[in-house]
Amino acid sequence: MGGFAAVVLAGGAARRMGGADKAAIPVAGQSMLTRVLAAVHDADPQVVVGRVPPDLPVEVASTSEEPRGGGPVAATAAGLALVPEDVSFTALLAADLPLLTGEAIDVLRLTVESAPMQGALYRDAEGRRQTLCGVWRTAALREAVAKLAEERGGLHGASMHALLEHLRFIEVSWRRPGPPPWFDCDTDDDLRTAEEWAR
Repeated sequence: MGGFAAVVLAGGAARRMGGADKAAIPVAGQSMLTRVLAAVHDADPQVVVGRVPPDLPVEVASTSEEPRGGGPVAATAAGLALVPEDVSFTALLAADLPLLTGEAIDVLRLTVESAPMQGALYRDAEGRRQTLCGVWRTAALREAVAKLAEERGGLHGASMHALLEHLRFIEVSWRRPGPPPWFDCDTDDDLRTAEEWAR
C-alpha cells in the first residue's frame, strides 16, 4: 500500500451564481479547478467528478455521478471508482477552493498518517466542519461510502454529514497567517473576497 490520490468534486449546480460552471471561473488568472489541482499536484491519480474545461493545463481522469445531480456522496463514490485499490490516502476536495495550498494539504496528510484515525478535515473559526477539504485513508472512505449506500438503499441525495457518521476523523484548525485554505466560493461576493486574498 502507498500513494496519494485526489478526488475533486466539480459538479455542483451553482444556483447562487446563476448556474455558472464554478470550477472554470478564474481567480487571480487561473480557474478555481486549476488552483485546487495545483494544491494536489503530487496526487496520482487526480480525478475530477464533473465538467473538465478543455483548456485545463493538467491531465486528469474524469467521471460524473450517475444519475447527475446525485449530490456530493454520489460524486465521491464515482471518483473513488477511478482510484486504484492500492492507493493509501485520498484527498476529497470541492473544486471551488481557490485559496487551497499544497501546505494545507500536507498538514492534513501528515495528521492522518501520524494518527490512528481514518481521516482529517479542516474546521473553521466558528467550528464548522469543512467536509470537502479533507484527506482520508482510501479504504476507510470507500467502506464508509458502501455502508451508507447499503443503509439508504443508494447514495442519491446523501449528505456529507451522513457519510461522516461512518468515519473516525480529526478536525484540524488552520493557525497560520493568511486566508483560510477551505474558503469556498458560493456567491459573487465570495469570488471578490477570494480575488482580493489571492492577490
